[in-house]
Amino acid sequence: MKKPQFIVAAPTSNAGKTSLTLGLLRACKNRGIDIQPFKSGPDYIDPMFHQLACHKTGINLDLFMMEQAHLKANYTHCMQVPEVACIEGVMGLFDGSIKAEGSTASLAKLLDIPVILVVDAHAVAYSVAPLLYGFKNFDPGLNLAGVVFNRVNSESHYRFLTDACHDVGIAPLGRLPFLSHCEIPSRHLGLSIDQLPQYDGAIDEFAKAVEQHVPIDPLLDLCMRPIEPLQTTPPPPLVSTMKIAVARDDAFNFCYQQNIDAFRQLGKIVFFSPLHDSALPTADLVYLPGGYPECHLQELAANDAMQQNIKEYVEASGRIFAECGGMMYLGKSIIDETGKTFKMTGVFDFSTSMLPKKLKMGYRRIYMNGTELKGHEFHYSTIINDENITTIGRIGNARNQKVDSQLYKYKNVLASYIHFYLGETSQLQHLLSTI
Repeated sequence: MKKPQFIVAAPTSNAGKTSLTLGLLRACKNRGIDIQPFKSGPDYIDPMFHQLACHKTGINLDLFMMEQAHLKANYTHCMQVPEVACIEGVMGLFDGSIKAEGSTASLAKLLDIPVILVVDAHAVAYSVAPLLYGFKNFDPGLNLAGVVFNRVNSESHYRFLTDACHDVGIAPLGRLPFLSHCEIPSRHLGLSIDQLPQYDGAIDEFAKAVEQHVPIDPLLDLCMRPIEPLQTTPPPPLVSTMKIAVARDDAFNFCYQQNIDAFRQLGKIVFFSPLHDSALPTADLVYLPGGYPECHLQELAANDAMQQNIKEYVEASGRIFAECGGMMYLGKSIIDETGKTFKMTGVFDFSTSMLPKKLKMGYRRIYMNGTELKGHEFHYSTIINDENITTIGRIGNARNQKVDSQLYKYKNVLASYIHFYLGETSQLQHLLSTI
């Protein structure tokens, strides 16, 4: 069974990967093509844009956090029904956690699918040739199928670029004009989920540009590759009576689909809203994922009933696992960018502050009881007064150098700035064994 499969990549960030990806997703949906989006790396927001573009959430594929066999099995499972696979790359094509390890290029080689390179050509013409030559020949194991040029408004400009393609031996696959009124934010942290629909019109414009200037059918034909049949047997019927309450609303929405699937292997999931509900659902475990609590501080602080209910749940030995924004919610307070303090649940006797607003990001290796788990950090807030809080485990970066991130423990509550990847059920079970 063969299907079109490709990765949208670029020499650098901000070259147009998201614009082309969203345009292709919407254009295929408009044509009635069942296209499945994926995202290389630990990004949460791009999959939400994928959902907006084609009504199917992008699935994360991350070679640092996922074992290769597990990643391939996830990809194969997701592609049994859809007609086309479109993977949006991350950063530059060869940018990985260490050199090219875990990069978009590494993912393309593991899955044995071609790369569509997006090049921002607004300030270059035939001089793009050596750039293309380098990306084509740097790694002979990579299949660079073709290139789409971004921010090219005229056919005369595009002819110089196609001359370069022909001389280098790379297929030119069209162009996207500069659409100044259709920019997608390059740094998504702080863009609340309820703001996403405002970009629906921009996605329509990207799709129109793709239809006009990118030969979609030849592109899909060029990227035809076999899909392996499923090798795994279906999971046994669920016999557990465990109930898991998962926070999901505009403030808490950063969660890998694979994590949710792993939770479903352990029991029944019930979603709830710390913003709008007055109490937790009956549950054996509460999962508070990350998101945008800093964008909803007034509403969170005003919901005293939910805050009190969570505190009572914890004191009654209830189990909670919280990540990043979820951890911030479990603190004593959150201080916004103006210095105003908003009361939170007070499970932990620390506060978090958006002052000073400083980005902290990177992959993390987490060691607990002789087992390594993996995740990543991406946040602008900082913790205040956590010196007397119990911590467990050891945390390092991708190169295994110690970092100052902590896993905080109180009774049966485990919280951290780290977003864990728990798609493999054994990893989730090991994590839960600590709380």
